Amino acid sequence: MNTVAYFEIQSSEPPREIRFYEAVFGWKFFRESASPVEYYRIQTNGIHGGLLKRPASVPPTNCGTNAFVVSLQVENFDSVNDLILKHGGTVALPKFAIPGRCWQGYYIDQDNNTFGIFEVDENAK
Repeated sequence: MNTVAYFEIQSSEPPREIRFYEAVFGWKFFRESASPVEYYRIQTNGIHGGLLKRPASVPPTNCGTNAFVVSLQVENFDSVNDLILKHGGTVALPKFAIPGRCWQGYYIDQDNNTFGIFEVDENAK
């Protein structure tokens, strides 16, 4: 068991983050009306997740993460990198090789949430 099966994103401005993740990854968001907090279910091509109104202050930049970081497998690292930057994301750690496995990189969305992307490439060096 012990498999990652769900993820959550916190946001101080949910409509902004919804626009970002829809534009970059094509995810679909559905408002959960029965929830006591502002909460959206996220439908992806893989595991599902949620986005909730941040219950505390936005974390400061340049402090590292204080939670698990999700990395998304993408078909083309460079094209997704361009989409992320076009839609307001910033680079946290530029593209680098995990030799023999993939190209990896980390980004920050507009609410200072860190996430990663990777492109499988056995020739990565």
